[in-house]
Amino acid sequence: MGARDGPTLISSVQRAMRLLEAVSAHENGAPAKQLARETDLPLATAYHLLRTLVHDGYVRKLDDGGFVLGDKLQSLRATGRAQALLNRVRPTLNALRDELATAAYLTFYEDGEIRVAEIVDGPGTPRVDLWVGFEDAGHATALGKTVLREMDEESRRDYLARHHLTDLTPRTITSLPELLRRLEAPPLAPAVTDMEEYALGTVCVAVPVYSGETLGSLGVSLPAHRLSRLPEIRERLLPTASRVTRGLSLTI
Repeated sequence: MGARDGPTLISSVQRAMRLLEAVSAHENGAPAKQLARETDLPLATAYHLLRTLVHDGYVRKLDDGGFVLGDKLQSLRATGRAQALLNRVRPTLNALRDELATAAYLTFYEDGEIRVAEIVDGPGTPRVDLWVGFEDAGHATALGKTVLREMDEESRRDYLARHHLTDLTPRTITSLPELLRRLEAPPLAPAVTDMEEYALGTVCVAVPVYSGETLGSLGVSLPAHRLSRLPEIRERLLPTASRVTRGLSLTI
C-alpha cells in the first residue's frame, strides 16, 4: 500500500466544529437555517448535528428557536484556562523538584474543598501515596493546613464543621483546639509542616500561594530522615511561591 498524503479526517467532526464556530459568532443566537447557510451545510445535516450538540450540552436551543453555546463549552473554557495557568507554573514546579530532590505539590481551595491541582515527581523523587483524598485529609497535610491557616475565621470554621479530623496515623492531630493552636503558631511560619501526620515515614512543608483571589498552597514531601532540611526547604519555598503566585495571577 502506498503512503497516504495526510491524516484521516472525520468529516462529521469537522462539520460539527464549523457549526460551533458559527453559533459562537451570534451572541443572541441564530436559527438552524442561518447556521446551515453560514457553514455551507445542507439544512438536514445542520439540524442533525445541532440536535446532537444540544443533547450533549455543547449547544443550547432558545425558546425562539435560535441556538447559542451551551454550558458544557463554558466548562471546557474554564478548564482550558486552568490548564493554561498550570502550564505557566509547571517549569517552576519542575525546577523546585530538581533543586530540592523532592516531589512538589500545588493545591487550591475551590468550592469548599482543598484539591490537588498538580504534582511533579520523578523516579528519584516519588510522590507520597495519596491513600486518602485531600478532601478528607486537610487537617493532616502541610498543604491542607497551610490553606486552613490562611483562611478567614468564618471560612475555616465552615470547613472544619464539614470535615471530621480523621485519625490517619498515630501522629495525626484529631483535637480541634490543638489543631487551631498549631495553625496559629507554626514553628516555620509562614510555612506549615506535616510531621508524619498523613503518612508514616513522610514529612511535608508547604507555604501559601494565590491564583487571583483563589487561595492555595505549594509544598514538598520528603522522607522523615531528612527532617533536618526543613528550614532550608522553607527558605527555597517562599520565593518559589511568590513566582508561582505571579504566574497564576497574570490575566490570560
